[in-house]
Amino acid sequence: MTSDEHFVIVGGGLAAAKLAEALRANDFPGSVTLIGAEEWLPYERPPLSKDHMAGKKQLAEFTCEPRQWYRDHRVEVRVGTTVESLDRDAKTVSLPDGSTVSYDKLALATGSSPRTLSIPGADAPNVYTLRTIEDSDTLIELFASAAQRIVIIGAGWIGLEVAAAARAADLEVTVVESAEQPLLGALGPEMGEVFADLHRSHGVDLRLGVQVSEITTKEGIGTRLASGVKLADDTVLDAEAVLIAVGAKPNIELAAEAGLDVDGGVLVDEHLATSDPDIVAVGDIAEQQHPVLNRRIRVEHWANALNQPAVAAATMLGKKASYDRLPYFFTDQYDLGMEYTGYAAPGDYDRVVTRGDVGKREFVAFWLDSDNRILAGMNVNVWDVTDRIKELILAGEPVDPDALADTSKPL
Repeated sequence: MTSDEHFVIVGGGLAAAKLAEALRANDFPGSVTLIGAEEWLPYERPPLSKDHMAGKKQLAEFTCEPRQWYRDHRVEVRVGTTVESLDRDAKTVSLPDGSTVSYDKLALATGSSPRTLSIPGADAPNVYTLRTIEDSDTLIELFASAAQRIVIIGAGWIGLEVAAAARAADLEVTVVESAEQPLLGALGPEMGEVFADLHRSHGVDLRLGVQVSEITTKEGIGTRLASGVKLADDTVLDAEAVLIAVGAKPNIELAAEAGLDVDGGVLVDEHLATSDPDIVAVGDIAEQQHPVLNRRIRVEHWANALNQPAVAAATMLGKKASYDRLPYFFTDQYDLGMEYTGYAAPGDYDRVVTRGDVGKREFVAFWLDSDNRILAGMNVNVWDVTDRIKELILAGEPVDPDALADTSKPL
């Protein structure tokens, strides 16, 4: 590496910030430019539906690095700037003002965007999504206003975390979900039921296995405002606000238009290199060939954005590194705290074994395959077991399900 080399990071979130940190930690002597679409310095997103929404943290507390850090480490940050195109032959990215930025190595950390619904009323001004600090602040203001009722479309992580925050603010909350349980794709029906019971016990009107046909509207001041959600059976759920929380889509357009190999995300190898050896991809967009799981996975969670950049930076610098961490995510809802480690997609596992008291929501759940090997583990209000869960997964050995469930026997 030489001091006249220029590395460019496209993206303005946690993964982008951590990649800049990793390049400097590895003594990269060249110049680094970080280009982010938002007006803010890179920040972490989990607080948007957790601590920030609960009033426990302000933006400065979850901003990755202060502005002075970027100055001290010679990282040029261009906020509020969207990269419009990528020319791999010329090794440049084009900006909205018509200028271009040249690179020797490029990192894509473009994140994801909320999915929306193509139904009548979805464009009403009081229909919301959650992805940015502005989105979170808008919902916080809504919870503190005269609004009494909110309908949340989608019972995934964002939908349920916002539901918990809205109930804490004493709003009437209805959550509608097309699947038969919340979090069905992430946790399966066994543990989805735990979260269904959790929210119902806190007063959420949870409607499962239902379809939304439209968002009803009424005349407001100069516009039509959402007034509720109409289901396929013509049931109308009244509300002063609607949140659409039906998942996120990876921002892979830039990569696809540049001719990089993409599928559900940008295809990368175990080193996080794309089909172009001078370009890496990290975070939500990276669909990785995982060296431990022996499959391609794309994980839209904080831990990937936090940990992948160290490997991507090494790859950019020509060093040997592989991203082999097991997927990890967490949630906090009401009095339930949870950590999940591993990967058990629908159809992968044979059964779920629980250890502890599910009724009291103090337990560990394990997803086992047909050979009784542990694929994933989730600890609910039980702490300091994540490392052991990882060890059991990585061992790849069959376990005794009865012994696993027996709390008198150590993990």
